[in-house]
Amino acid sequence: MTVLSIRMIGDPVLRTPAAPVPDLDRRTQELIADMFETMDAVSGIGLAAPQIGVSRRIFTFDVAGDRGAVINPELTLRGERALTAREPERGAAEGENLLREGCLSVAEIYAPVMRSQEVLLTGIGADGAPLQLQATGLLAACFQHEVDHLDGRLFVDRLTGEDKVAAARALRSRDYGQAIDQTLGSRKTSHSSFFAS
Repeated sequence: MTVLSIRMIGDPVLRTPAAPVPDLDRRTQELIADMFETMDAVSGIGLAAPQIGVSRRIFTFDVAGDRGAVINPELTLRGERALTAREPERGAAEGENLLREGCLSVAEIYAPVMRSQEVLLTGIGADGAPLQLQATGLLAACFQHEVDHLDGRLFVDRLTGEDKVAAARALRSRDYGQAIDQTLGSRKTSHSSFFAS
């Protein structure tokens, strides 16, 4: 297994809808193993194949004990759309318990995102068997975030109001290139033998 470089915002592969996986062969199994290794190395909760430069409909996830890989996922949105709440913290003020979504491919930008609060995910598991997963909360948000990647969309595209303005301002900032370099540099430092330039 290999830790792979994560593509950053601006890379065209992140804006291109991914192609379906034709079959679960040895190369696809190796890709999934590398995706788990990469996701774990950077402490991510999800990773889509386009984020490592592979335009295929596969993602991995690891959220609060729920871990897996999904090939050719289909997502059915259920329930109301709302900002996702994280686990309440003792003494937190109202509004402070909102999940501020981030992305391994978008350095240093975090914001709440409107997501369906319940989803049904179907697809093929890493073992080749059909799977069907119902999810709520953070896991539902993760599934939606990763399927967005497979459709060529980033979480910043879903921001609204002041969060959208702030993200656009940050992305246009002269300092944003430095933020990307810093993020990539910290990943190389932590995993110097694995990441390519």
